[in-house]
Amino acid sequence: MATMLEVKNLVTYYKTRMNERVCSVDNVSFSLEDGKSLGIAGESGCGKSTLAMSVMGYYFPPLFYESGSIIIDGKEITSLNPDTIRTTVLGTEIAYIPQAAMNALNPTRKIIRFVEDVLNAHGTGLSKKEIRELARERFEILNLPGKVLDQYAVELSGGMKQRTVIAISTILSPKVLIADEPSSALDVSSQKIVIKLLHDLMEKGFVRAILFITHELPLLFNVTDDIMVMYAGEIVEKGTAREMVFDPVMPYSKGLMNSIIVPEEGTRGHVLQAIPGAPPNLKLKQEGCRFAERCPYTEERCRKETVGEREAGPGRYYRCIKRQEDLRGYYKKLGAANS
Repeated sequence: MATMLEVKNLVTYYKTRMNERVCSVDNVSFSLEDGKSLGIAGESGCGKSTLAMSVMGYYFPPLFYESGSIIIDGKEITSLNPDTIRTTVLGTEIAYIPQAAMNALNPTRKIIRFVEDVLNAHGTGLSKKEIRELARERFEILNLPGKVLDQYAVELSGGMKQRTVIAISTILSPKVLIADEPSSALDVSSQKIVIKLLHDLMEKGFVRAILFITHELPLLFNVTDDIMVMYAGEIVEKGTAREMVFDPVMPYSKGLMNSIIVPEEGTRGHVLQAIPGAPPNLKLKQEGCRFAERCPYTEERCRKETVGEREAGPGRYYRCIKRQEDLRGYYKKLGAANS
């Protein structure tokens, strides 16, 4: 199976007005195969959206690239200049649906104008008539009525605006689609429609792979094949969606699941537990485990020793100095104490 997206040892950072360095993506590596969807979960501020922007290779201050590689369908993009990335990579190789996408539409312009801007910026050479026909066909295939093209954003519901932004973002059939919290601020029925739209994009071949970002692990269970959990700029665990929701290994992943209400069978009735404390200050040099100050199983060595990845099964990894069986022993004791 072909690899659509491969990220190797990526490091990107923000520079503050005081010239302080904030490393929000720190030595991150992962891959995304053709026909697959990968979820990224974590608290607000853990680096999910920064990773999404970084993966596109389009850097502008205060975000800076330091090192690592980004390969889309065999093409390394970090060495390309911004103009080349804008015209030959963004929209065609990789597309991005930002947070609060339904507020991204200029209320003074009709929807067809956004489609024209995208296609003209990539030099398609299509006439206005051809652009309209292409847009109408694509919108209708994705269950969006053609009349939307002649409407303004203010005439659309929140869910309709979100779906319209997704349709415009994928009009050039990008190989990889990054969806950053695409269902946030939507009601449950609208969320379901948006998620179905993303599945339709894959099934109809309009996108080849999806990177789906959210802070809700249970949502990813119904959307993605695999899930990565991110914390303080690092990937701390990766596994299949079922493994990550029903059997997380790393204490932070376990804490995420314990802190939310999960409707899936087999997880009902668990006691809600908040994760104490706050993420570390990424302006400071990080030593040891970044979750150490919040972890209920911390030992002194956790704050000092270098924390690498441990294998927890085929294609599954977690970041902790403790063995998998020791962590499961902690969880079992804690579960008995809370029962």
